[in-house]
Amino acid sequence: MQIQGDNWVVILFMIVVAFFMGMLLLTLNQIVAPSRPSAMKSAPYESGVPDVKAVKPSFTPRYYIVAMLFVVFDLEVVFLYPWAVSFDYLGLFGFVDMVIFLGLLLIGYIYAWKKGALEWV
Repeated sequence: MQIQGDNWVVILFMIVVAFFMGMLLLTLNQIVAPSRPSAMKSAPYESGVPDVKAVKPSFTPRYYIVAMLFVVFDLEVVFLYPWAVSFDYLGLFGFVDMVIFLGLLLIGYIYAWKKGALEWV
């Protein structure tokens, strides 16, 4: 499937319009939005007690490891779908490549499992 030159013009036009729309909205926000900071607006408002120390997020590194593992195995599906669609065209070469790819992912999954990265305790 070849994309004709006219289609590229439409895509370029949409990108330019989206860029200028974003710039227009940011500019209008700076012009129209009221900005009157005061001590009252800066005061704590939920409990009435000022913060004693800076609040640090309570996420452990394990949370980020699980998130990265989710992204890695989610990307597996992104590669599996086009492969499945063109399976007949790729033949044995495509099958062997996908088996190698899935094997590498399986090795990574087993490694993460053995290291305890999938435990949520």
